[in-house]
Amino acid sequence: MRVVNVGLVGYGLAAKVFHAPLIGAVEGLRLTHVASSDAAKVQRDLPQAQVVASAQALLAVPEIDLIVVATPNQSHFALAQQALLAGKHVVVDKPFVIHVAEGEELARLAAARGKVLSVFHNRRWDNDFLTLREILRSGLLGVVHSYEAHFDRFRPQVREERWREQDLPGAGALYDLGSHLIDQALCLFGRPQTVWAQTAVQRPGGKSVDCFRLVLGYRDRTAVLRAASLVRNPGPRYQVHGTCGSFIKHGLDPQEDALRCGARLGDPGWGQEAAALFGEIAFDSGALRISGRVETLPGRYQAYYAELHAAIAEGKAPPVSAREAIDVIRVIEAATKSAAMGTTVDLA
Repeated sequence: MRVVNVGLVGYGLAAKVFHAPLIGAVEGLRLTHVASSDAAKVQRDLPQAQVVASAQALLAVPEIDLIVVATPNQSHFALAQQALLAGKHVVVDKPFVIHVAEGEELARLAAARGKVLSVFHNRRWDNDFLTLREILRSGLLGVVHSYEAHFDRFRPQVREERWREQDLPGAGALYDLGSHLIDQALCLFGRPQTVWAQTAVQRPGGKSVDCFRLVLGYRDRTAVLRAASLVRNPGPRYQVHGTCGSFIKHGLDPQEDALRCGARLGDPGWGQEAAALFGEIAFDSGALRISGRVETLPGRYQAYYAELHAAIAEGKAPPVSAREAIDVIRVIEAATKSAAMGTTVDLA
């Protein structure tokens, strides 16, 4: 098996909790270098990796094949561009970029250089979303006409030291949680015809959007996406209704919490959840009306990097393409415009 050497730019939450453990769990990927200003922190966690002081120093290492950009959103475009120009394959943490034009430029550059360019939309491999996709593939719900997905939290205190909560380009819940919800909706239904949005800063002292409601309009269905930071007792994560039935799911995939707690990928029960959180389904089959619980499929974030290795080593399709990630930014831009103008934005 071809070994792909990986260099990681940044060692904040995304790199420490997600990228480094997932890279380490995939055969054929080897994390060799990390660009960070805190060498001691990196070496405590990753003693096998060499720490360099800057992204530019990392890009100059000839044996690195793949650069993973896990830095604040406003730096994604410049770092990904530099990595592609240096002849590296590139993974960018979500969201891809701030503006569609930046994504288009990176996609053109990657194609011209013959390099894999992918975006880490890991929640395609959430256990609940994998289960929902399988249910829709089965046709049990018929033609879906109503889809609602929530990503609600209770975080009443603004943490001003976090760049995501500052008044910065690409900060706030729409780029953060919104990119997950939008990507999932686009995976299921494709690009919508219209986008309508409301955004708000609900928490005292807040400087960036911490609450939003998006309505994606399709010819034969509506997708409602919502996230907020002041939801103490959240409702369903998914509510999906079709011509033959409905699926309702509570709870959130456990993989992030497991990674935060230091659990190892591949441990017994990885990505599984308690039976009490299994989704509820009801559907008609001929004269029969059937209802019950659906056992949630295990989540598998490691699949992203396994598929990425196959894309680099074997020429297979990347797990998330640049074009798919650009469409997420297209919806975010439309939502921002809709919220500012109070109108529905046409994407058709």
